[in-house]
Amino acid sequence: MSYKKIKNITPVKISNPTYVDLYSPWDLKKIGEIECIRKKDVDQIINVASKAFLDKKKYLQKVDRLNILNNCKEKLEKNSKKFSDLIALEGGKPLKDSKIEVNRAINGIELCIEALKKSHGTEIPMNLNAASANKIAFTRKFPIGPILAISAFNHPLNLIVHQVGPAIAAGCPIIIKPSLDTPATCYEFLRLLFKSGLPKEFCQMINIKDHLITKEIISDLRISFFSFIGSSDIGWKLKSMLPPGAKCAMEHGGVGSVIIDKDANLKKLLPSILRGAFYHAGQVCVSIQKVIIHETLIDEFIYLVEKSIKKIKVGNPRKITTDVGPLIRPSEVNRIDKIVQQSIKDGAELVCGGFSKKETTYECTVIKNPKENSIISKQEIFGPVLCVYSFNSIEDAIIKANHEKFSFQSSVFTNNIDTAMLCYENLDAKSVFINEQTAFRVDWMPFGGIKNSGEGVGGIEYSFSDLMYDKLMVINSEKITL
Repeated sequence: MSYKKIKNITPVKISNPTYVDLYSPWDLKKIGEIECIRKKDVDQIINVASKAFLDKKKYLQKVDRLNILNNCKEKLEKNSKKFSDLIALEGGKPLKDSKIEVNRAINGIELCIEALKKSHGTEIPMNLNAASANKIAFTRKFPIGPILAISAFNHPLNLIVHQVGPAIAAGCPIIIKPSLDTPATCYEFLRLLFKSGLPKEFCQMINIKDHLITKEIISDLRISFFSFIGSSDIGWKLKSMLPPGAKCAMEHGGVGSVIIDKDANLKKLLPSILRGAFYHAGQVCVSIQKVIIHETLIDEFIYLVEKSIKKIKVGNPRKITTDVGPLIRPSEVNRIDKIVQQSIKDGAELVCGGFSKKETTYECTVIKNPKENSIISKQEIFGPVLCVYSFNSIEDAIIKANHEKFSFQSSVFTNNIDTAMLCYENLDAKSVFINEQTAFRVDWMPFGGIKNSGEGVGGIEYSFSDLMYDKLMVINSEKITL
């Protein structure tokens, strides 16, 4: 599978576009060129979305949206192998996990269909006093308007489905900017949508090299909603540029913490911990970064982890036997290694890993008892690194698990219901899992962080709801008496 050019998808003619090379993160071979828009194209692109929303004669009715989504689901099922191969090629996600992502995306489209089918307004009680006499009132759902969505590289299909799917279901034209690391998957998915009957003005894909162009789009008064998945520093900065009245949902990173109490079964929970820490080389916003384990179990846990990591195969993501693939860029390998080596200088113990066999991968790494003021303890690593800390009391564990800046998903492994409830009440997280790891997610559950970890709630049904508003109608008639 190879690509020559990944173009923007828009009715607007892009004159003299700039190009960015696309490389495979595994072997750094060039696999394509990405066409990027220029600043002069911005007004026309937004105007296409705005006109599509305002032109009621050409507006997509519910039945049209349902047909498009159903057709797209069928086409994605038929092309599942193509998409899983593409995700592994351009994103570096191991093929076995890329296949899972495609299945999740198919289910995501199904959830969009169900969200649209269930969408409805409500009756507002009237005839309760003199002011409301002879009246009936109800609400209906209406689309909020044009959307700008910026996506991330780590789930190049499923994240696009989570952003584009609800927009189509709601009837909102969307402008989607995929990551420059993984634009081909988005490009191919949008082609399926257009083959399924979606007019191009309802979903435009743009690639942007110049950050000033992003600023130009996000500050435009015609943008009604901003969907962002990426780093917190960029997300909060972009939010500050939104025009008055525009809503947003932002999904950032976290420092996933797992507490393992003294009554936990280590052998039983170990596969879950390893999966949560090293899935997609730790490049997931809810990856396990910290394991905080009772001091009586830490030595046994370290022994079991070190033994199990030897069985994890780091390598070519396009091979079905690979467990952990490359980092998205060689610069990420260097960044992570600097953080690991600094933690060791600060006094942490390196249990295993801590090196790269090639410039694109980093071995699964475990660090024991890094200092609380070390960078590795304070910042999101976003790589295949697991830090293990010991605790004496559950109150001490909760303090170590909580983070002053990030608050996303945390978990506790325990057989004690009181311990579970204590952690649920006191862990500073938007979601708390009992006997499950922090990277657990199904696409119909609410998903998101607070503090620097994000704003709003993700999940198909919740994203769909964000893109609709309730419009009230009140009817006054003397014939209304009940």
